[in-house]
Amino acid sequence: MNQELQTQIDTLKGTLTGNFMEDMEIRDKIHNLEMEMNGVKPGGSEIDCVGCGS
Repeated sequence: MNQELQTQIDTLKGTLTGNFMEDMEIRDKIHNLEMEMNGVKPGGSEIDCVGCGS
């Protein structure tokens, strides 16, 4: 499971353009996957992170 999430994160990181505005959606997806991988946010959950508002 963690390897699958890491692969998704690595793939998304490879699509970053360096343009903050264009990368916002991709960075949000990366952040959500990292939270899921670290056990901060349950997988498939729409529950937002209280600390950062993601």
